[in-house]
Amino acid sequence: MSTTKFGWGIIGLGNIASSFATGLQSIDDAELIGVGSRSQEKADAFAERFHAQHAYSSYEELAANPDIDAIYIATPHTSHCENTIMCLNAGKAVLCEKPFAVNLRQANAMVTAAKTNNVFLLEAMWTRYLPLIVKVRELLATGAIGEPRMLQADFGFQAGFNPESRLFNPELGGGALLDVGVYTLSLASMVFGTPTAVAGLANLGQSGVDEESAFVLKHSKGQLSILSTAIRLNTLHEAVILGTEGSIKIHSPWWVPKSLTLKCGGAEEVLEIPFVGNGYNYEALEVMDCVRAGKVESSTLPLGETLEIQSTMELLREQWGLKYPSD
Repeated sequence: MSTTKFGWGIIGLGNIASSFATGLQSIDDAELIGVGSRSQEKADAFAERFHAQHAYSSYEELAANPDIDAIYIATPHTSHCENTIMCLNAGKAVLCEKPFAVNLRQANAMVTAAKTNNVFLLEAMWTRYLPLIVKVRELLATGAIGEPRMLQADFGFQAGFNPESRLFNPELGGGALLDVGVYTLSLASMVFGTPTAVAGLANLGQSGVDEESAFVLKHSKGQLSILSTAIRLNTLHEAVILGTEGSIKIHSPWWVPKSLTLKCGGAEEVLEIPFVGNGYNYEALEVMDCVRAGKVESSTLPLGETLEIQSTMELLREQWGLKYPSD
């Protein structure tokens, strides 16, 4: 491990990698040591933009750099498993972009590699670590709305149809569920835990992937999560948790929120909880804190929970008849 700042590497240099690199810039003791792309030209440009020390055209070379403490995987969905296992085998902590994997088989292989190598691994569900979502967990834990019984959440955006893009291409794990539906499922898991029953319907579009879907989860105490997601239309981008004595409305966009409305006993309060940086810095800080403490997973999003969320997505795809070549 580097002796001064915490050394980061990034594999896959698209838009999400740019957002993460921007987030790192707001952390004083984080340093972007190296970036990796299959294109040296792209790696050089990214490294120059974000002041990385090294630019690699080989992921393996990046993973071999002794000054890198953790690697952020930002490659396409279908490459997450291979890239993650390679980095774990090299002894590097990994923050893997969501969806964690295309299917449960891949996710299990990734977790097994982490445990075999005794190396830290985390799914990059950045929403979990934002200050307002931390506050939501505190409100639920202290009974601010009584017993939480129902969740309503959506995440949909409008994209133009392009069968070659990752959003619509089955070979790249396309569709709304893996891209943004995973946010709603992770929120439901955070609030109520693993579902005991799953039911959903989806519209499979021209290229065969889910363009819109709606699903209901039933949880261990009978709680219900009513969720929807889309890639061909914009949704409200709100989340509401309903309890026996009140409600919490997380304002749009709920997955990167700065305010909520708490209702209880006839009273209504708006809480404003801004965050530093662009928000991606909080998941990076979680990795840094865990690795420095010698942990191999995060207590806020344990690997077992990530596997349960992956399993739920697999159950939904089975109901819809949606299969990927990598399955």
